[in-house]
Amino acid sequence: MKYYLSQILLLTTILLSCGKGVSSKAKDTIPNNPNPVELQYRNPVFKPILADPTIIKDPNSDYFYAYGTEDYWSMDGKNHLVAIIKSKDLINWKYIGDAFTQKPGWKAAGGIWAPDIQFINGKFHLYYSYSVWADPNPGVGLAIASNPEGPFEDQGKMFFSDELGAKNCIDPFYFEESGKKYLFVGSYSNEPGNGTFGVQLSDDAKSVPDVSKKFKIAAGDFEATVIHNRGDYYYFFGSKNNCCNGANSTYQIRVARAKQLIGPYLDKNGNDIIHAGNGSLVLQRNTSFAGPGHNTKLITDKDGSDWILYHAMDVKNALIGTVNQRALMLDKVHWSPDGWPTVNDGFPSSSSVIKPHF
Repeated sequence: MKYYLSQILLLTTILLSCGKGVSSKAKDTIPNNPNPVELQYRNPVFKPILADPTIIKDPNSDYFYAYGTEDYWSMDGKNHLVAIIKSKDLINWKYIGDAFTQKPGWKAAGGIWAPDIQFINGKFHLYYSYSVWADPNPGVGLAIASNPEGPFEDQGKMFFSDELGAKNCIDPFYFEESGKKYLFVGSYSNEPGNGTFGVQLSDDAKSVPDVSKKFKIAAGDFEATVIHNRGDYYYFFGSKNNCCNGANSTYQIRVARAKQLIGPYLDKNGNDIIHAGNGSLVLQRNTSFAGPGHNTKLITDKDGSDWILYHAMDVKNALIGTVNQRALMLDKVHWSPDGWPTVNDGFPSSSSVIKPHF
């Protein structure tokens, strides 16, 4: 009797094991005999600095490439003119070089800030801001490469802010819809004439044929525009408050959405972000990380989950000299039943969490 019972138990165990093994989704998402540690990561995902990050998936390889604002790295004593890093999983990044070997010559002074990388007409287009702090007339330029690792060839100035008829036009973001190409620009300042504006680009995405046709989508208290199309909505992600005050930085990410690309963009309370003070909170500082903000476009992994990269500073090591140590961060985006994005409980993750699946 014991023999038969043992055989029944063995057969039951085998059947249950086979049943667990037939799920293709389970096979796809969990490796054989996974080590839980191997399925996790911890912020930040790249140090020392990759401020104002932008990201692209190379259509010709398995690599993601990320680019950041010009910054001085104390670890190597170099000023990096738009650092380029690459990764296959958004977790393990390798620095490979800088997009520029020297400053563009179309402006007398400034830093190369807040680039936006795009693959257009078979080439890698890097839109960038050229500005000093509190610049009365910053500009937007363009560099192009055949390879995401460069070399990038500068195409020169696209426009100065005063040529666009708006103030503080930096932080470019490219968006294409129905064959039409747009660039969104604008940066934080509540002065009259400021805000986030959209302009239509030429077919080759290198110029603005008619600057008079610009349109405003957000007030001057936003910067770092990213627009994400999901379902019936266009989601505006933008950053507010102080980006660069070390451990005291109050930068944060807010969101609004619209049924049309040109707006109006409304927050959860139905308030239009074209008026200052609006936008629904997505991410703000906590006791571990200060100044989370200036996010990339969302990246979708093999499981269909969306991920957001952004910069933030370890509050215990936020400044080295005068340089804000804005490291690269990664967190998963969750979508509420009524279609609003959230990240964790509104704060950067500071403990080990499950990593994306590629």
